Amino acid sequence: MPQFFQNKRLMIVLAAIILLVALLGYSLRNNRNLSIPEQFIKDTVSLTEKVFNKPAQYIAGLFNNISDLKDTYKENQILKSKLDKYVELSVREKELEKENKELKDLIGYTKDLSDYESIQATVTIRDPDKWQQIITIDKGSTNGVEKEMAVVTAKGLIGKVKNVSKFSSTVQLLSASDRTNRISAKIQQKNTVFGLIEGYDVEKQTLLFKRIPSNAKVKKGQTVVTSGLGGVFPKTLVIGKVEEVEPDEHGLTQTAYIKPQADFNDINHVIVVKRTIDVQEGE
Repeated sequence: MPQFFQNKRLMIVLAAIILLVALLGYSLRNNRNLSIPEQFIKDTVSLTEKVFNKPAQYIAGLFNNISDLKDTYKENQILKSKLDKYVELSVREKELEKENKELKDLIGYTKDLSDYESIQATVTIRDPDKWQQIITIDKGSTNGVEKEMAVVTAKGLIGKVKNVSKFSSTVQLLSASDRTNRISAKIQQKNTVFGLIEGYDVEKQTLLFKRIPSNAKVKKGQTVVTSGLGGVFPKTLVIGKVEEVEPDEHGLTQTAYIKPQADFNDINHVIVVKRTIDVQEGE
C-alpha cells in the first residue's frame, strides 16, 4: 500500500512537470491569442512598470545630477584657486621683472655718476595726500645722506633731500609746491641758456623753467639739466625736455614747460647723489 502511494505521488509530480512545460510552450507561441488572465497579468505588469520605473529613473537621475553638480563645484573651486594663484604669481613676476629692470638701470646710471658719491635707496613711504610733495627713503645719516643732496632715478632728477634722520630721509620732489624748492638748471645747446626750475603745472604735469632771458632761443625737445651753479647739486643731471615756451607777462623773461624725464608717479628705487669733486661751478 505505501508503495502505491509513493508511485502515485511520483506520477502526480511527473504529470505536473509535463503540464508546466506544456503551458510554457503554449505561452511562448507568437501566433496564439492571449487568454484573458494572461492579458490582465501582462497589462498589470506593464502599467506597474510605467508607474514605478519612470519616477525611479527620475530620482536616480536627480541624485546623479546632484552628485555631478557637487563634483563640478569642487572642480571649479580647485580651478579658481589655481587661477588665483596663477594671477598672483603672474603679478608678482611682473613686479619682480620691473624691479629687476629698475635696479639694473640704477646700476648703469651709477656708473655714469662716477664723479659723485652715490647712495642707493628704496622708497618706504609715500603719503597719498602729499603724493606730489615728498617721499621717504630707507637711508639716513648713518648711510652718509645729508640735507640738500640731489635724488635721482635711473631716468632723471626727482628732487632733493629735505630732512635726514639716522635711518631714513625725506625727499622733496621737484613737483612740490614750495617757493624755496628751486633748482638751478640750463639747456644744453651751443649757447647755454640758464634759468631756475621752480613750480609745477599740475594740469600739464610739467615743471616750470623760469627766468629764461627773453632773447634766448629755446625750442621744443631740448634737454634741460642741472647747471651745477651753487656748489651743492652736481651738474648735468637730466631733468627733462622742453614742451613749450611762452614769455612772461612783462616780456622780460621766458618760461618753459619741462616734461620730467623721470616718472613722478612711479618712484620705487632712487640714488642719492653727493658732489665730491671740487670745481669752480656750484649748484
